[in-house]
Amino acid sequence: MNGKIAAMILAGGKGTRLGGLTRKQAKPALAFGGKYRIIDFALSNCANSGIAYVGVCTQYENSVLNSYIGNGSNWGLNGVNALTSVLTPKQTEETSAWYRGTADAIYQNIDWLDSISPELVLILSGDHIYFTSYESAIAQHRASGADCTLFVHEVPLSDASRFGIVEANDKDEVIDFKEKPRSPKSNLASMGIYIFNYKTLRRYLVADADKTESSHDFGKDIIPGMLSRGKKIKVFRFDGYWKDVGTLASLHQANMDLLPHGSAPVADVLKLDSNIYSEDNHLPPQYIGPKAVVRGSLVNQGSVIKGLVDHCVVSSGAWVEEGAECHNAVLMSGCHIHSEAKVYDCIVSPGEIVHKGEVVNAEREGIALLYKGKVQR
Repeated sequence: MNGKIAAMILAGGKGTRLGGLTRKQAKPALAFGGKYRIIDFALSNCANSGIAYVGVCTQYENSVLNSYIGNGSNWGLNGVNALTSVLTPKQTEETSAWYRGTADAIYQNIDWLDSISPELVLILSGDHIYFTSYESAIAQHRASGADCTLFVHEVPLSDASRFGIVEANDKDEVIDFKEKPRSPKSNLASMGIYIFNYKTLRRYLVADADKTESSHDFGKDIIPGMLSRGKKIKVFRFDGYWKDVGTLASLHQANMDLLPHGSAPVADVLKLDSNIYSEDNHLPPQYIGPKAVVRGSLVNQGSVIKGLVDHCVVSSGAWVEEGAECHNAVLMSGCHIHSEAKVYDCIVSPGEIVHKGEVVNAEREGIALLYKGKVQR
């Protein structure tokens, strides 16, 4: 791409609705699809789009995430012509606070952006599952002369109140933006992905930083503020697979969507003709025992399957012993399902043990999480 472009990935949220899974690590560091972490998608999208300058803003329980990102080498985002930086809150003469909001996370790292002096800045979420190249959106942004471009995705109107909702005219210009409205007038949901002209963004971030009444948030403050001042904001309509995995049910469903009979088969989610990069854990190949039954499942390397695995996503190093049954489950790394145990409609957390004869979520009333021997919902 012509012109210098920087991406800022917001990866500091708590993810409290995911229960024990995020008790000691940030949501973007969670395992997904048997071999990935959620953050892999945003970073791989940057790599596949030729974006060489990437800042990742981390905050909550970030030790695992910071270590995993490192210098960006897993995604080819390091070296002479690329730069990946993990950006944590820091004490300065101006501030000693945690990130106060999404916009403040970028403001606190404005010196990093100034050192790059980009033409455009992409603001990305580090906890969404989607695959894309940003090139066509950037081309549209430049051609339109917009100050900002919002990625939007159509959702059922009945679900629209869960999202930031965009109203656009017939020229795809944003005429209104409301964060989680009670009575939405549109089904265009903001994906939390923005393209800004950096000089414009910088002015608004600096102005917002000193406003005591501000939430310092893009959806609540920056975007509405730009609209009120007549700035040109366009929408980019994204029609591929996209899921915000903020709950146990949505994380489980996103994993199930990878399966052959899921609502969005693996080829649609992972785009098998392209690359989602991740860390290689260098485990041996999977082992499927002679009495094992595996139906419609993904089984990753290093796992051992001797029992029944039906409509499951099995992560690295998981064991399912002979006589055990797993149905509609996500088995995270290193978990062990002993003989005669049964698991239904469940996410089994990393390293968890399901003991002989134990039955997890037998009533099958919604998606459960097994964490430290207890079922959470």
